[in-house]
Amino acid sequence: MGHEKPVRSPDRADCSELSVRHERGQRQVFCGLAAIVWLHRKIQDAFFLVVGSRTCAHLVQSAAGVMIFAEPRFATAVLGERDLAGLADCNQELDRVVGELLARRPDIGTLFLVGSCPSEVIKLDLEKAAERLALAHQGRVRVRSFSGSGLETTFTQGEDTCLLALVPTLPELPSGQTSLLVVGALADTVEDQLSRLFGELGIGPVHFFPPRRADSLPPVGPGTRLLLAQPFLGETARALIARGATHLPALYPLGIEGTREWLRAAANAWGVSEERFDTVVAAPVARAERGLAHYRERLAGKRITLLPESQLEIPLARFLARECGMQPVEVGVPYLDRQVVGEELSLLPAGIDLAEGQDLESQLDRLRAERPDLTVCGLGLANPLEAEGLLTKWSIELVVTPIQGFDQVGDLAELFARPLIRQSRLVA
Repeated sequence: MGHEKPVRSPDRADCSELSVRHERGQRQVFCGLAAIVWLHRKIQDAFFLVVGSRTCAHLVQSAAGVMIFAEPRFATAVLGERDLAGLADCNQELDRVVGELLARRPDIGTLFLVGSCPSEVIKLDLEKAAERLALAHQGRVRVRSFSGSGLETTFTQGEDTCLLALVPTLPELPSGQTSLLVVGALADTVEDQLSRLFGELGIGPVHFFPPRRADSLPPVGPGTRLLLAQPFLGETARALIARGATHLPALYPLGIEGTREWLRAAANAWGVSEERFDTVVAAPVARAERGLAHYRERLAGKRITLLPESQLEIPLARFLARECGMQPVEVGVPYLDRQVVGEELSLLPAGIDLAEGQDLESQLDRLRAERPDLTVCGLGLANPLEAEGLLTKWSIELVVTPIQGFDQVGDLAELFARPLIRQSRLVA
């Protein structure tokens, strides 16, 4: 069974002629520390130690919703006033904290030292600290470092810097072998679903990066075919390409169309026939169509603005316009990496207002003038906008909720329909 025609199929935009507004000004976005929220769930033998302030600790703990009796796999080594003033030896204090942590948590297989704004300001070299601690605890734990500082990263970039730090440690794929490497943290259920589809298509071996355990790092080399599952991993992709991997340009697996074309990119690389491909995806596509049908009527014709936050904005706009019949008013992204979203750009509606970067006051002025039916934004803007009578959807939900693949299409559409349904019930 083929994919049914979407409710609304806008004219394609020409990627080469796409008009982009470049904005520079005040931003409102989570820093890269937020990525720890989903990374610590995904990499099950890893511990993330943020070297930062109490503000960093509150941010991560609040975003993760950790219960007081839980034993999370992240913490903050708090830099106090003496550290920030240069009156204390931060490296000695960090060594002490790590020693106590490893004594208390023998289950830790990989320790990530995560940089923050305070550690960047005092020029604390966490890369050297990681090398020193790895040597001191050799054979006991692997130690790596990456930056989640708001001075250097934005929201989902924390995953990019984390995976980038792991690329040099990936084993070499033996010469003459071929494998598929899916890059980007996915919920285990989604990973299992996609693994089954790859198996039915005869594609393999398939590795996922990050793996569920950091001691099971996937191999990479000239025989590696690279398929991105998330659109915010440009630096990781370039590092993998530098190690010999070949990038398979594709849409992202959001919605029916996106998932089909994402799988098709791998199928084409493995020489899978069109007939076999259609047979394998027929049942999942049919399930996805049924799930999406529940929400199309609610979403069709609704106007939506996506403020820059997660880097998911462009593939989400494509899905919402082409499969749900929504009308994107403005689509903002923190930064535009054409190397990894080029396929998506060509499917955006013609004439779309695409903005890179952020000038918060200007964007809010346009938002108030347009008054779309729904606005996707960060937590810090949601409540003030709701107070002005604008419906909102938290962008962080779209990162921490399983939304990739055929079986999650209905769930993805529901995330956007839910605020509209709630509003209709309140005014009924």
